[in-house]
Amino acid sequence: MSQPNWEDVVDLPDELDDETADDLLGDAESVQDMTGEVCPYPQVEAKKAIQGLGSGELLVQETDHVPSTENVPKAVGDQADAHVWKSGDGRYRIYLRKR
Repeated sequence: MSQPNWEDVVDLPDELDDETADDLLGDAESVQDMTGEVCPYPQVEAKKAIQGLGSGELLVQETDHVPSTENVPKAVGDQADAHVWKSGDGRYRIYLRKR
């Protein structure tokens, strides 16, 4: 059995409070419902959608797949700033603002 090491630790994107999450959802240029979808599909769709946005525009991706909260922000890399909102009932929103 291997021991965990520092390289196994992954930084999560900043989390949002409920009020900010709802306000931002109303401002989004694009919302993707990825509920029930698993990796890598959400990453692929996020990367495609980000390419179609202008600088400063917002993409929101809704998901129930926990690994997407880490993998989607990583997939878009330097193209967008990422924040995650947890609903408390197993749903998440990933907010991606294009740089």
